[in-house]
Amino acid sequence: MTMPEEDTNTMRALQGLENGSSSVRLQAVLAAGTTPDPRFVDRLVERCAIEPDFYVRDMLTWALTRHSSSITVPKLVDELRSERAQARSQALHTLSKIGDRRAWPAITRGLLTDGDDEVARSAWRAAVVLVPEGEESELAGVLATQLGRGERETRLSLSRALVALGEVVMPILRVATTDPDPRVRQHAIATERLLRDPDAGFEFAIEEAKRVAVLGAPGQEG
Repeated sequence: MTMPEEDTNTMRALQGLENGSSSVRLQAVLAAGTTPDPRFVDRLVERCAIEPDFYVRDMLTWALTRHSSSITVPKLVDELRSERAQARSQALHTLSKIGDRRAWPAITRGLLTDGDDEVARSAWRAAVVLVPEGEESELAGVLATQLGRGERETRLSLSRALVALGEVVMPILRVATTDPDPRVRQHAIATERLLRDPDAGFEFAIEEAKRVAVLGAPGQEG
């Protein structure tokens, strides 16, 4: 019996996801997103966890956003419990792009403080997109526990997440500017600067924060 052309195309796309060539995988994912089919979703989600190529991973997220969130969101939420860091990180990234707030309860404190920097950064970005109105302050409090963490990219991601929450973070940052840890103090001061002047740039804000940390409290730089 001849397989219908639609099924043949589906099989071809799914097989392409396993190809050793990243360009073939990219084309397969593009096909899966161009012609959404619920049969693709499991394989696309599974591939997110192991795909080594950044551009293919980015396309996987795009393809999943093309499918119904009623199908994709529960499967992506399941991935947040994976032991594989890339599975958690990519699922969080994709959830942030889908923007369906039904995923919010799955953005746990454990993910926001995950030991893997990429997972934590993805969780911060997803959280500020999905946080329900009225819960921003509580989220800011959790995010503030990560001030001073990691290298430049990690700190910049956290600052951007806090800035995205708006003025609600100011009291929390003010407390953090008096933290005994100089890295926490500098990060908090830099984030305050970015909140007041988003065009200042992170490097400028960090340098200013170092100067303030040496000279005294904000407002005493003179």
